[in-house]
Amino acid sequence: MRNRFLLMLMTASVAVTAATARPPVMADVFKYVDSAGNVVFSDKRLENAGLRLEWKRAGEALVAENREQSERVRERRREAAARLRESLALKRHQWLGRSPLWGSPAGALTSPKRDASLQDRRAHYRALIDNTAREYQLWPELLHAVVRTESAYRADAQSSAGACGLMQLMPGTAERFKVRNIWDPAENLRGGAAYLRFLLNLFQSDLRLALAAYNAGENAVKRYGNTIPPYPETQDYVRKVLRFLHAERQAFRS
Repeated sequence: MRNRFLLMLMTASVAVTAATARPPVMADVFKYVDSAGNVVFSDKRLENAGLRLEWKRAGEALVAENREQSERVRERRREAAARLRESLALKRHQWLGRSPLWGSPAGALTSPKRDASLQDRRAHYRALIDNTAREYQLWPELLHAVVRTESAYRADAQSSAGACGLMQLMPGTAERFKVRNIWDPAENLRGGAAYLRFLLNLFQSDLRLALAAYNAGENAVKRYGNTIPPYPETQDYVRKVLRFLHAERQAFRS
């Protein structure tokens, strides 16, 4: 208890100094250990014969480390809370999946044959995708590129994380954008297009950031200073959508 009190006292002293001094002047911190293993912290060098100096650190360094550790703890808590929200949303979705409200993959309104090629699936949903894109002021080529990346035009696609349909909506995102039947291609497209339009507005029409946020969530993009998060999956996702977008535009021009 005494050691913890001394440590708290030293940390508080350093923090107060950092907040009030101009320019900040912080004393060094010394950590000593006696023969019984007791730890003693001090802001000055001690000459006691029974104490062994374990380390000496600058006050500024301790404050910086404390801030960094605190931010790491807060980030882990945010990520855990996000995982919990998605887990609860998925469980709710699985429960609602037993009712007509959310439907099922087999109950999708329109579906091509299961053995249809990618080109045939694209042709099947082309008008629906083009009209939905225009409704949300998106390039049709962009919505096609996202659908191809997310589900390869399969309305019954479902990921191991619980993302569903053409736009691979998570249940929480579907609820957020008022999608009633996540398996209905038209509703799924509207929910995904609405989310994509929201992200483009949020990130001032920066397509790369909007795509990164569609994959990893807008909070992840914000957390990394409005840049593409350093997740290999997200970085590969953005590259893939942009590659498909380029291909769509080339096909349109030809």
